[in-house]
Amino acid sequence: MKFIYKLLLSISFLILFVADGLFAQPWTLVKEKDGIKVYTRIENNNSWKSFRGEVTFSAPMEKVFSMLGNNKNNDWWDKAITDVKVLDYKENKSVQYYMIYHVPWPFTNRDIVTETTITDDNVTGIRIFEAKPLSGKIPEKPNLVRVKNYRQTWTVQPQGKGNVRVIFEGSVDPGGNIPSWLYNIVITETPLKMLNSLRRKVL
Repeated sequence: MKFIYKLLLSISFLILFVADGLFAQPWTLVKEKDGIKVYTRIENNNSWKSFRGEVTFSAPMEKVFSMLGNNKNNDWWDKAITDVKVLDYKENKSVQYYMIYHVPWPFTNRDIVTETTITDDNVTGIRIFEAKPLSGKIPEKPNLVRVKNYRQTWTVQPQGKGNVRVIFEGSVDPGGNIPSWLYNIVITETPLKMLNSLRRKVL
């Protein structure tokens, strides 16, 4: 019986390992500019690309934390965001936002209700800001397309000697009639612009 148990356990681990290798797509470097590396990949069963941006610079960790986690520090965000409302804020824990995005004609503007949760690793000093859609908070509006499939993560890592490594990763299905091929062309600009804006604010 012990032999059979160990055999089944080994097979289970093998299946998990193989499945992970099959379904996890590798990141592809698509752009490098101003010290920022931008990667994309196609997610499983999804025509929309995910993005990942990485940059290292010298700045106080607490200042970076404040830019990402303080509900008042949103003036450096994407200029396409035309309206931001803070729905709930718990310092160093979570913040909820309602946002409206301007989308160029002929497409319809988007809105999203999202909650960012903040977690710390006391051993490594890493802080993670993870944003996901929040349902049931604000009714959908007839003149806007509600973004429902969305994730965004900021990872801030201390690098020693006053340096900070920031990783900005995410994916979004904009919904409506925006074709995936058009979205996939412009998505590489998102991490580049956001990481540049963040770096300028904290330097």
